[in-house]
Amino acid sequence: MNLILLGPPGAGKGTQAKMLMDRYGIPQISTGDILRAAVKDGTPMGLKAKSYMDAGALVPDEVVVGIVRERLQQDDCKDGFILDGFPRTVPQADALAEALSSLGRLLDAVVSLAVDVEVLVERLTGRRTCRDCGRGYHVKFAPPKVSGVCDACGGELLQRDDDREETIRRRLNVYDEQTSPLIAYYRQAGLLTEVDGMLSMDAVQEAILAHLGKEQARR
Repeated sequence: MNLILLGPPGAGKGTQAKMLMDRYGIPQISTGDILRAAVKDGTPMGLKAKSYMDAGALVPDEVVVGIVRERLQQDDCKDGFILDGFPRTVPQADALAEALSSLGRLLDAVVSLAVDVEVLVERLTGRRTCRDCGRGYHVKFAPPKVSGVCDACGGELLQRDDDREETIRRRLNVYDEQTSPLIAYYRQAGLLTEVDGMLSMDAVQEAILAHLGKEQARR
């Protein structure tokens, strides 16, 4: 099962990807994680990426896609993969399609999680992290027993800078401008299914699995 999960920050892609990993026994691939790993391991594409990063420049699409291609050739991807947060733009999607074709692989489905903007803002601005042990909370959905205090170690709970409302709305605007065109791109390719990300975590997973089951039966 070769999948892409699309959705804005806070839509729950990471949570759903982990549940799908357990279900299908395939890895979740985050470009941020594999980029750092490729640089650390000194792979050919990792060394190229490092040269841009050391110069303070953005890593170009062809290098990012090359790192994804390297990752997809590893043994744990033989039965499939879940791309989480990639591609982000239509040119990246075109490059990914070429890379997959060169590997003799095809996408099975693209799942887009749709969530209201104000709900996303509430989800993200409410996150808190313990300064000492790193445990996560949410002021509404998973609050600590004592406001501002970690249940586990008594440390102070902090809001990360990137979870502040101004930053979040800027990230959501970037997503809407750059990534939302992928919805039309993959719909035209006949690969897209949209799932209501405002449902409960389990209901979202059930909807995804129902669609993937249909795809498997059709193939």
